[in-house]
Order: sequence, then C-alpha cells, then structure tokens
Amino acid sequence: MSVHATDAKPPGPSPADQLLDGLNPQQRQAVVHEGSPLLIVAGAGSGKTAVLTRRIAYLMAARGVGVGQILAITFTNKAAAEMRERVVGLVGEKARYMWVSTFHSTCVRILRNQAALIEGLNSNFSIYDADDSRRLLQMVGRDLGLDIKRYSPRLLANAISNLKNELIDPHQALAGLTEDSDDLARAVASVYDEYQRRLRAANALDFDDLIGETVAVLQAFPQIAQYYRRRFRHVLVDEYQDTNHAQYVLVRELVGRDSNDGIPPGELCVVGDADQSIYAFRGATIRNIEDFERDYPDTRTILLEQNYRSTQNILSAANSVIARNAGRREKRLWTDAGAGELIVGYVADNEHDEARFVAEEIDALAEGSEITYNDVAVFYRTNNSSRSLEEVLIRAGIPYKVVGGVRFYERKEIRDIVAYLRVLDNPGDAVSLRRILNTPRRGIGDRAEACVAVYAENTGVGFGDALVAAAQGKVPMLNTRAEKAIAGFVEMFDELRGRLDDDLGELVEAVLERTGYRRELEASTDPQELARLDNLNELVSVAHEFSTDRENAAALGPDDEDVPDTGVLADFLERVSLVADADEIPEHGAGVVTLMTLHTAKGLEFPVVFVTGWEDGMFPHMRALDNPTELSEERRLAYVGITRARQRLYVSRAIVRSSWGRRCSTRSRGFCGKSRRSSSTGGAPPRSRRSVPR
Repeated sequence: MSVHATDAKPPGPSPADQLLDGLNPQQRQAVVHEGSPLLIVAGAGSGKTAVLTRRIAYLMAARGVGVGQILAITFTNKAAAEMRERVVGLVGEKARYMWVSTFHSTCVRILRNQAALIEGLNSNFSIYDADDSRRLLQMVGRDLGLDIKRYSPRLLANAISNLKNELIDPHQALAGLTEDSDDLARAVASVYDEYQRRLRAANALDFDDLIGETVAVLQAFPQIAQYYRRRFRHVLVDEYQDTNHAQYVLVRELVGRDSNDGIPPGELCVVGDADQSIYAFRGATIRNIEDFERDYPDTRTILLEQNYRSTQNILSAANSVIARNAGRREKRLWTDAGAGELIVGYVADNEHDEARFVAEEIDALAEGSEITYNDVAVFYRTNNSSRSLEEVLIRAGIPYKVVGGVRFYERKEIRDIVAYLRVLDNPGDAVSLRRILNTPRRGIGDRAEACVAVYAENTGVGFGDALVAAAQGKVPMLNTRAEKAIAGFVEMFDELRGRLDDDLGELVEAVLERTGYRRELEASTDPQELARLDNLNELVSVAHEFSTDRENAAALGPDDEDVPDTGVLADFLERVSLVADADEIPEHGAGVVTLMTLHTAKGLEFPVVFVTGWEDGMFPHMRALDNPTELSEERRLAYVGITRARQRLYVSRAIVRSSWGRRCSTRSRGFCGKSRRSSSTGGAPPRSRRSVPR
C-alpha cells in the first residue's frame, strides 16, 4: 500500500461567506437572518448601509433570490443610487435591474402600469410638486370665494397633505365634519374635494397621491396586490422611523401581512432608529417603528450599537442627550476608535459673538492644516439663523455654501421651461399651461385667461381644449388681439409636439427658441437675467446627459415588464419631480464650509461640526418648551446633530439674541447638557484665536 502526497488546498470561503467579511456579530446576524420579519435598530454611524447592501447581496448569492424578487425602498434618490451601486460592486451587473428606489418612485412605477384602473387617469400623468399644488389651491380657493389671506394656499396644502397621509379622502373629510368643526376644517374639506377634481381633470397626481392611490389600487384590486406580492418576495425599507401612516399601509399591502389569499407574506426587513425620528412635521410617525414588534409579532430584532463614525466623547454626549427621552428602547452607542478630542462648548455674549467664535475656530483649524473647509459643517435649528454666520464668514474670507437655498429645479426659469415640457407630455396639465400662457409675455393677459377658464368650466372641457376653442373664436368676451395671441400659442405647441421624437436636449433647445424665452433673456442687460440664461444652458446639458444615460442603460439589459416605457420626456419629468432635498446637497470636496439646518443634516457626516443656537427658544424651538412630545423630538434632533460629527464637535449658545427686531435674554434648561466657555468635558478654555475682522 502506498501513500501519495497531494498539493490540494482546502476550499476557500464561498462568495456568500465572503459577504460576511468585516462585519461585527450583530451585523452578520442581520445579513443572514431569514424567515420572520426583521427589525434592525441601527444607531447613528453603525454601518446600516453596509448591512442593507450585504443583506441584499446575500439574498442573491446564498439564498438564490432573483433580482426581480427584491424591492428596496429608501427616502432619497441619492441613497437609492448608492445602495444599487454597492450591491452591483458585491454581486455584479445583474443587481443594476433591481427595484431600489424611493417610496414615491416605487409608486410611480406601479401607477404608470396600473393607471387604467384609476378613473380619469392616464399613464402619462403629471406629478405636481409643492409649488404646483399651491398654485392649484390658490385657483380653487379664489373660485370658491375663500379669503386667500386667511386660508393661504400653504395652509390648505399642509392640511390636505395631513389628510392624505392618514388616507382620508375628500368624501371622508366632508363626512367627518360635525357641529364642532371649526371654519378651517370646513374650508379644507370643501377645497379638498374641488382640488382633487381638478387634479384628475389635469391628469395629475400630487406627491401624497402617489402613495395614497397606490394603496387604493392594491386594496381595491386583489389580483394586482397578489401580482406584486408574488413578484416581491423580499421587501427592505430604510429609515423606517421616517414613514407616515400611508407608507406604513403601503408596506403592509406589498408584504401581504393581512391577506388570506394563499400567498405567503413576503419577507420584510426594516432598518431604522426611533432616536433619529425628526420629521413629525412632515407627517412621519414614530409609532411605526416603536410598534413594529406588535404589528409583526414574530419579529426578530437586532440592535446595531457599535459606531464606526465618531469618537467616544461625541458618542457619550449623544447617549447623554437621548437618554432623557422617556419610553425609548435602551441602546448606547460605543466605538473602539478612542475618546478623541474634547467637545468644546461656548457661551457667547450674542449671536454676533457666537458667529465670530465659529469663524475663528474654523480659521485656526484650517490655518494649522488640521482640516480643509469642506470638512466643516455649521448647523442651526431654523434657516433664519444663518444670517449672522454668513456675515462673519464673509468678513473672515471663509468660503461657504448654504444648503437649503433655492434649488436648481425650483428656480423660476427652470420651472417655466419644465412647465412647457410638461404640457407637451400631458396637454391636460392646466396648472403648467396657465403658468406659461403669458410667459414670456405674448399679449394674453389675466382677463383673457379668466375668459378661457370660465369657458372651460361652463362647457366641461379642459383648459387646453378651451384654449383651442379660443383660437377658433368660440370663447365669448375675448377681444381680437387676445384671440390672435392664443392662436399663436396653440400653433407653437402644435409645432413643438412635432419634435417629440427629437433628442431630449434638442427638444429643450427648441422650446427655448420657439417660445422666445432665450431671446428675451439675451436682450436683457440685467446680470441676474444672464445668470438665468446660464441656468437654462445647464438644463439643456442635463437633458442631453439624461438621454445618453437612458440609451446606455437600455443597451445594457432587457426592460422590466413592470416598468412601462412612457418615453424619454416622461421619464425626465418624473425624475425632475421626484428630486428630494438631500439629492441636491453638494458632495464633499467643494472647498467650502457647509451651512445647513439640523433637519437637512440627517444622513450626512463631517469631520468637524458646529451646532449653534443651543438655548431655549432657538434649540429647543420655542413651540417645544412646554410640550413634552415636541421636546422629545428636539432631543432626537440634537442627537442627530451631534452624531454627524466624526472628530470634533462644538456646541454654542448666546446669552442675548435678536428676535423679531428685539434683543432678548436667553437661558438654557440644559435639555442637552450645559455649555460654557471651556471644554464641556472639563478641559482648558479654547486657546486664543486670530480675531476675525469686525
């Protein structure tokens, strides 16, 4: 008998096992869990994106789940794109065709495919953003004889949005009125009904409708709900603490938790942190995550408490702040990265002194090459707090950018051209039509517009059809000049519709030329008008790029049968409508200090963070001081702000601050701990700084 040596090596880890490399024990458990619903309570900086992406990749690599069986929902397009790219990096290009999108984008896909089931809606419906909704509500309010100053479009829009977030339709709102209902509730109920009627007449949905109508379709048509439940066997939801009631119901419908149709419920995984629930003012309800284990009794809950972002001093401060909230799930963030720099607290004489302190600290750190400007973020509770900071930063020569200003797609000239594009795609879009009817000026005044609107109402036709009738001389009370101008407007759109097959960038160019919009700006000597021209040129570039990207994506793989091809223009308009605040926040590397509100800072991180205005009335906000529920949310907001910092954290407040034109003394209850003119952990006072010019 002979024994032969062999060079065979033991097999290495499988691709699925490699996905677990580098994860801590709790993260591994979250990735490999299967069967029951999974709640991942992910503390700030605990690597939740890595866990979510590894879990998706593991589903495909280890459990044989198909790309089309996974639905991952996030709150921003930016987060969705990042998640998709990470999964592609783990398992390859097949992951590119996964449904990874925001709640609204997911619902748009479903509704475009199922639009025929909704009376009066076509698949090329427009999506009205907040500005469009307010414009329509202003029209409705005036036509109903409401006092627009008392019942502003913004007030009405917020009230209607709250109703929609609770899945209360116009009929239910009217039926819910009682003798005790106040004037606002009655006004909202009457406006709501007419607002919805006009939305449908315009073949349009607002943001809240995207969720509500999808829920309605899934509940009214069991076969549709069954179809999506069979397709999406794995549903993953990020930032679950930020969901509202309508989104909560949508998730239950997609998972099939309450169904008795023989289809097993889908496997649900939600990731969130009740301690970071800060969007109650947008309708988010913390109950969704707090009651998850009650709603899904067989839930497995995994806590991620190890932090990979911040130093222990920063985490200890965050733990101390949030521990004051009653009734929360106990968890404490920790790190093995060391204690790090002491947290610096500063009590300023006033807001100008506070701003000087911030500028001097930034200047000293940058001068010592410890940081670059883009490493720094300055947070405040409300937007109006940036003024004194900006003034001092300008005098100090420190470059900065305020996040939350007028976003690109909200600029007037961009909205005008997008309105032209929306009318080309959806001729029934009355709000967009009326926006650009006399923009640029073409001799169609308010009186002519009112005549057309009355004709449309009296004859039961849409505003676009009424314009065609006006061009043909069929609308009473219109003078010849207005009829001629309207005829030219209608003819212009007929010509532009003949170019719908052009490259998208060329179509935008054609709109700029044929409408005279570019010509009017070029004739101006106002520098602001020239800046508008630059923005429009950027829009042309964006449109060209979008067309190219879409063609490249189509060449890479097959189309998803559940995503109807509505055309490049409709796809572009959808993307423009669904851009979120966080999608336009600049990436690091711009060489500027970033100024933003604490709410805007959610999901971001910076090496150096300043949190300003840490006093009663500013932060916590005035309305929260005597309201325990809102004070708890303010603590969560403080927790979010603190945990954005990686290496250095500064906290400041002012003894005296200007408010409504008056100088007011302030105090701090210390709901987040006390600040003083020294390190908050007992170190020496900040060293002398080079003074900033006054």
